[in-house]
Amino acid sequence: MHRMDLMPKRLENSMSVLLNSWLPMAGTSRRKSLPKLKAHSRNGDATLQNVAQAELPTRNGRFTIYGFKGTGPQDEAVALVRGKLNGKTAPLVRVHSQCLTGDVLASLRCDCRAQLELSLKKIGQAPSGILLYLPQEGRGIGLMNKLRAYELQDGGMDTVEANQKLGFAADAREYDFSAQVLKQLGAKKIRLLSNNPEKVRQLEEAGIEVVERVPCQPRVHKISASYLRTKKKKMGHLLDRV
Repeated sequence: MHRMDLMPKRLENSMSVLLNSWLPMAGTSRRKSLPKLKAHSRNGDATLQNVAQAELPTRNGRFTIYGFKGTGPQDEAVALVRGKLNGKTAPLVRVHSQCLTGDVLASLRCDCRAQLELSLKKIGQAPSGILLYLPQEGRGIGLMNKLRAYELQDGGMDTVEANQKLGFAADAREYDFSAQVLKQLGAKKIRLLSNNPEKVRQLEEAGIEVVERVPCQPRVHKISASYLRTKKKKMGHLLDRV
């Protein structure tokens, strides 16, 4: 079930009103429309659509925020773009999976928020860069299932064992759609902020040239240390500080 199906209708409507209030007024926007892109995915041809585009000033500099949507239930992404993507130089890119508990609620069970903040800081300092934000909560299992996994972890399982106990892979994320968005933005050659070799492999298989893997290792908190050790030992993440 798509996680939006679990959202109360009143909350969904409120979020829609809030989102619409941020969209530029007709006739005052400097928005440049992007063409639809026909691209190959594991499920066949998919149409990639640029849904919205707006300016986004942040503590880490001014970005342009894009909304992209495909045809699949998980084919959505938000892209924060800084600098010129001219294809001549490789932008610094972070492909970040949504984590409500970490990114928004500041949970210390994981390092997601710390990685997100570090990535935005580094991209803000780079000549050009992209932060791609994906709805792949819980490494692709969805928010409710992630909370079930948390409950199992409280009973003694690690993050991999909990996902597998629920019938999921240790990491169920896919990056074909991410590659489509990067190509649409003109970033076919990138420097990737990541500790995950599998993410590098999937992006390269999808036609993105990763010219450099840039480590994304914020300071390790003692609460999240065991989680990171599990990712290093069982998932092959390249982590030097645990």
